[in-house]
Order: sequence, then structure tokens, then C-alpha cells
Amino acid sequence: MGRFVLLIVALFVLIWLVRSAFSARRRPRDVATDADSAELVRCAHCGTHLPRNEARESEGLNYCSDDHRRLGPRIS
Repeated sequence: MGRFVLLIVALFVLIWLVRSAFSARRRPRDVATDADSAELVRCAHCGTHLPRNEARESEGLNYCSDDHRRLGPRIS
């Protein structure tokens, strides 16, 4: 009877170890982001939102591409 209890306990420990190893593998890793890359800005021409570090800046306005920067802000 003692061996049976020991076998059951060992089986539960093995299952617990395997599950914890797989759950650690599935957890998303923390991604460090800069404050500039996390901040979204709006294109002055088309209104598209994009990260500040990908935007083109001209005369204090942000644009999503060089073409929109050349065209300038949209006049509504």
C-alpha cells in the first residue's frame, strides 16, 4: 500500500513539473518599449496614427510618409 501512495504522489509531482514547464513557455515575455515608440502621433495629411519614432516631422507637424510630408497638411 505504501508503494502505491508513493507512486501516486510521484505521478502528481511529474504532472505538475511538466505543466509548469509548458506554461512558462507560453507566457508572453515583457517587451521593453521606449516612451517615444509607445506614443502615437497623427499624420497631418491623412490622419493615420503611427508611432512617433516612425513619423516624419516637418515644421512641427508629423507625417506618415515622405510623400505626405511633401504634400503638406490637408486643408479641410
